[in-house]
Amino acid sequence: MNKYSKQTRFLIAVDCIILGFDGAELKILLIKRGLEPEQGKWSLMGGFVQPNEGLDEAANRVLLQLTGLDKVYMEQLHSFGEPGRDPIERTISVAYFTLLDLTKYKTQLSQEFEAEWFLLKKHPKLIFDHEQMVQLAKSKLRYKASLHPILFELLADKFTLPQLQSLFEEVYETAFDKRNFSRKIMSTGLLLKLNEKEKESSKKGAYYYKLDKKHYKANFHNILRFIPNPNELL
Repeated sequence: MNKYSKQTRFLIAVDCIILGFDGAELKILLIKRGLEPEQGKWSLMGGFVQPNEGLDEAANRVLLQLTGLDKVYMEQLHSFGEPGRDPIERTISVAYFTLLDLTKYKTQLSQEFEAEWFLLKKHPKLIFDHEQMVQLAKSKLRYKASLHPILFELLADKFTLPQLQSLFEEVYETAFDKRNFSRKIMSTGLLLKLNEKEKESSKKGAYYYKLDKKHYKANFHNILRFIPNPNELL
């Protein structure tokens, strides 16, 4: 097969921003880079796209290697291609972000890459342009959360209102009044109350809820009542 003449060849990589929620705090999964430059420093999990795979396949392979997981929420975020972003060789990276319920998956990490969960708001300095990737993922998550039930990918199938409030506060980096949050979230028609309580956090306990997927499409716009203007988050 002929090749395009007089064209420079680039490497293509994928990098995964893996976010998890433990019921109280939003966290990011990082690894220690295993090669120079920046060996031993904290990095997103990534790898080069192989000749026989597409971008999505490569991102799913990287996630599987690190967490042992597949069929979880993953979305392509953005491409990063500044000429000097990798000091070794010209590399274009396609970033993905993944959302996990951390209570399910925190024990499935590969030990090979020295992976560790950090608070998203207090994670260590990252190599190359990985911090830029993380910041863009945060903005995209905030915007999409106003239009789709994306944040529920970070929750267990059943959850309490305090857990849901903590998640919104972590994502939007703001505090919500407890009474107002409960009243407004229930007024959206997005949740179904279960006849079951979580009693580990307090003696009284808090009722569990689940997302009403059947009626979400009809009610999703109601969530705009109590989150920041999504058009300002891009």
